[in-house]
Amino acid sequence: MEAARMRLEAILLDAQAAGLSRSEAVRLAAARRPKRWQLKICRIVTLIGVLALVIKARLYTVEGITTAWMWYYGRHPTADKCAIWMPDIAYQAFRPPVDCTLCRDVHQVDRVYNITPEEFENKYAFSGRPVIISDAMRNWTAPYIFSFEFFQEMYAGSRAQDRCQFFPYKTNFRSLWEVFEMPQERAELRNGQEPWYVGWSNCDEEVGQIIRQHYSRPYFLPKTSENKNTDWIFMGSPGYGAHMHVDNVNNPSWQAQLVGAKNWTLQPPPECMYECSTHIVTINQGEIFVLDTNIWYHSTLIVSEGVSITIGAEYD
Repeated sequence: MEAARMRLEAILLDAQAAGLSRSEAVRLAAARRPKRWQLKICRIVTLIGVLALVIKARLYTVEGITTAWMWYYGRHPTADKCAIWMPDIAYQAFRPPVDCTLCRDVHQVDRVYNITPEEFENKYAFSGRPVIISDAMRNWTAPYIFSFEFFQEMYAGSRAQDRCQFFPYKTNFRSLWEVFEMPQERAELRNGQEPWYVGWSNCDEEVGQIIRQHYSRPYFLPKTSENKNTDWIFMGSPGYGAHMHVDNVNNPSWQAQLVGAKNWTLQPPPECMYECSTHIVTINQGEIFVLDTNIWYHSTLIVSEGVSITIGAEYD
């Protein structure tokens, strides 16, 4: 109370020094102090606004809270599969066991030609058995069009990729934009420049429409299956590739080796290590590799002399 009285006296002295009477200073202070009914209205309006936000964003549900969490951390709820990604070691530790009959009789990776959709569906599509289709890029222009410069131009100015997955592997790149900003000498592997290898999923629909003009749905996919619209692109230089891992995706996938050649090493799940075989295959330019990457642990290594470019997608 004493502190308030001293503060009031100080205010009155300041007012007197400014040429105001004590009564004028008191009236001015009272006018600046909001009335109780005004404070109540402000609080009610604020409460209504908060409640409207909670209802609109469904923050009273797990889905709404998760969506808000993802937006806060700059992730896109419709593009990202998970709100929080588990480290690979955690995913592998809690991964459900695989039925080893899926790989027990796979003694080699078949390489086939002119396979019908019915044959592919009966033997390979959903059996977990890997297969190489050697004549699958019928009338594709992608092998002649796709290059580092092509993708560099396609993604110039695009910001849709900010919400999409990017894999730098063993490089120092932090985003796809940094990849396309690398010096031309490194992109073309001239003068002993540092090698590189990256992968990304395309989230820019305009880019997707352009790249799909240069390839078509693989002819061997079953007529009842749907080819997913999300394209995966992997590109890099000789001697680099992906480490041994298993994916966490919804469906089997195909990968088309558009440029260069790549070795794939396939290992069965740990619970099938003594029942199933390890395989090493080379996918050459013009071939498509079909693999259920949820079952088979796999690593890749570029073995061609120049840059390797691969594109792929899931199917159900």
